[in-house]
Amino acid sequence: MADDWQASGRGYDVAPGDGREDGRDAAHKIRSYLLGLALAVGLTIASFYVAGSSLIWGPGIPVALIVLAIAQMGVHLVFFLHISTGPDSTNNVLALAFGVLIVSLILLGSLWIMANLNANMMPMDQLMRMQR
Repeated sequence: MADDWQASGRGYDVAPGDGREDGRDAAHKIRSYLLGLALAVGLTIASFYVAGSSLIWGPGIPVALIVLAIAQMGVHLVFFLHISTGPDSTNNVLALAFGVLIVSLILLGSLWIMANLNANMMPMDQLMRMQR
C-alpha cells in the first residue's frame, strides 16, 4: 500500500492543486487556488503601498519592489502553474529554467549593446561631413 502511494507521486513534493483525483480533492484545489489568489493580491497591494508611502528609504524602494515581484512570480509558479520539484514536473522545471536562461541572455545582451553603443558610434562631426 505504501509503495502504491509513493509510486503514484503523492509521496513526493507535490505542487498545490496536484494530487488525488477523488471528490475530496476538489475542495482542496479550490482552497489552493484561493490561497494563491489571496497571496497574489496581498503582494500586489504591498507593492503599491511600498511605492506610494515613505515606509522604505527612497533608494531602497526599487529593491523592495524587485523582491515583491520575485515573490509574486513564485506564487504564480507554485499555485497556478503547479511548478514543483517533484519527479513528475522535471520537464516543467527544465522548460522554466531554459526560458529564464533565454530571457536573461536577451536582457543582458541588450544591456551590453546599449552600454557600448556610444563607443561604437561615429562622432557627430564626421557623420555631418559625410552627409554633405
